[in-house]
Amino acid sequence: MDLSEFEADNSRSCRLASVVPEVCRTEDCCLGIDEAGRGPVLGPMVYGICFCPVSMKQHLQDLKVADSKTLSEEERERLFVKLDEAKHFVGWALQVLSPNTISTSMLQRVKYNLNALSHDAAIGLVQHALDCGVQLKEVFVDTVGPADKYQDKLSQRFPGVEVTVRPKADSLFPIVSAASICAKVARDHAVKDWTFVEDLGEAEMKYGSGYPNDPKTKAWLSQQLDPVFGYPQFVRFSWSTAKTLLDSKAVPVHWDDDDDDEGGAKATAAKQNCSSMLSYYGRKKNDEGAKRLPHRYFTERALETVRDL
Repeated sequence: MDLSEFEADNSRSCRLASVVPEVCRTEDCCLGIDEAGRGPVLGPMVYGICFCPVSMKQHLQDLKVADSKTLSEEERERLFVKLDEAKHFVGWALQVLSPNTISTSMLQRVKYNLNALSHDAAIGLVQHALDCGVQLKEVFVDTVGPADKYQDKLSQRFPGVEVTVRPKADSLFPIVSAASICAKVARDHAVKDWTFVEDLGEAEMKYGSGYPNDPKTKAWLSQQLDPVFGYPQFVRFSWSTAKTLLDSKAVPVHWDDDDDDEGGAKATAAKQNCSSMLSYYGRKKNDEGAKRLPHRYFTERALETVRDL
């Protein structure tokens, strides 16, 4: 699977897609939706769709697709190759949501939680298929949140399309199983071949499964925590596992905004037993102390402190 478009800038999300089979533009089609990587604290979440003509569902079943979670990595890779080779009647598309996109969305002022992010990714992929000329008749979805509400939401968004939302849909409908395989293979490749834009030096890259309860993942998170700059972009810093480590090991700083009480930013920061960001701008050079080396963030960008304009 070619993820070069995402790998060129893995701080952003991107969409990848196969060629749409001509038969899918002329015959009624079914489409399945599933995701991979919803729970991990590391790496992207990938939403996938797979579609084929309703008349060729049996052909899809003959490929022996199954829920990706029940398959080994080798089996998933083999089945994805089969799906990709069946391009005369099978098409697929992926939305790769970067860890940075997930975290910044969840922590913005107007809350945009993971369920809403998931729904929008799924809706965007269905719309992509329609825009490409796929004649959608049926859509099958592995639920996120209450199945009935999600089904109503999709039915209202896509009138004329029969929408079925079920828990464990990836084990009930082969077209969803196929979407699950596409999404999981993409995430596996993205995690395995992740390019770190940060200079991690000789850091150990054995970060385990990426799930919060994995001891290897927890150990790697502790090792990679910078007390000022936090984590590499590989980490979903909005996850409670990451936030707990940041709260306990990172430098406490109060971010000043317009909502401060009458006492001002310094008073608020003092109550929280940390420094106000504004306090850094008024500091004078300490000629007596030892010179402190700048963080690599500044040296890599050739940035220097300016004291006089």
